[in-house]
Amino acid sequence: MLYWDASHRRIGKIVTVGTVGLDAMKRADQQHLAWLARSFGRQDYLPLSSADLGVLAPVAEVLSRYPGTHLFKEGEPAQAAYLVESGEVDIYRGEGANRRVVSRVGAGSMLGDIAMFQSRNYMSSAQAVTRVRVFRFERDRILPLLGQHPAICMRWLVAGLSQLEETQRRVIGLMHKTVLGQVSDLLLEEADDHGEIYLSQSTIATLLGVSRQSVNEALGRLRDQKVVETGYRHIRVLDSARLRVVADS
Repeated sequence: MLYWDASHRRIGKIVTVGTVGLDAMKRADQQHLAWLARSFGRQDYLPLSSADLGVLAPVAEVLSRYPGTHLFKEGEPAQAAYLVESGEVDIYRGEGANRRVVSRVGAGSMLGDIAMFQSRNYMSSAQAVTRVRVFRFERDRILPLLGQHPAICMRWLVAGLSQLEETQRRVIGLMHKTVLGQVSDLLLEEADDHGEIYLSQSTIATLLGVSRQSVNEALGRLRDQKVVETGYRHIRVLDSARLRVVADS
C-alpha cells in the first residue's frame, strides 16, 4: 500500500524496520539457544565426579530408552536432569523441516540440568539414537539432597559457569573470521577422536549465524582441497593440520 502523506511514509518505514529488527532478534535468539544446547550437551561438560554420583545415587532413577524415544522434548517443563550411562543421544532443536541436531552425546553426558535448576522449560529435545540407559535426577528430590552437600552443589555450579565462559570464548573467537575460517574452526572444535562431526549444514549455519549456502560453499572449498569429506549430516576431517591453517588464516 502506498502512502502519499509524508508522515505516513515515515510510519511505514518504521514498521518495516521494526519487522526486520524482530526477525534479526529471533535469529539471534535461535543462535543463542543452539549454542547453549550444544555446549551443555557436550561430553566434556561433566559437573559430577564418581564420588559425587555415589552421594546422589539414592535419589536417582534408572531408565532405559529404545532408539527413537525421548528423554525430554523442547518446551516441556524441566522437571529432571539426566546422566547418560550408556548409548547415544541426539540433542536437537525445532521440529519437522526445522529440526536441527546440535549435538550427539554418549556415556557421561549430563542433560537438562541447567533448565532444571532454573525451573524453566527444556531448551532442546533429547532423543535416543541407540539403546540408552540413563540416571534420572528429579528436581524435587535432588535439590534437598544438594542442600545437604554444598560442596557438590558448588562443583556443579562452577562446571556450569565454566561451560558458559568457554561457549562465550568460542563465539567471540569466531566473530572476526571469514565464513570459511568460522566453519573450519567449528569443525576442529567439534570433531571427535576419529575426526567425525555429526552436524548438518543447517545446524552449522544456525550456530554461526550465517546462511546455509555460505556454509555449503565453505565446505565445498574444503572438500576440493581434500581437507574434509562430507555426507548426510556427517563430516570427516581428513587433514586436521591443513584445516587448522585455514581456521587461523
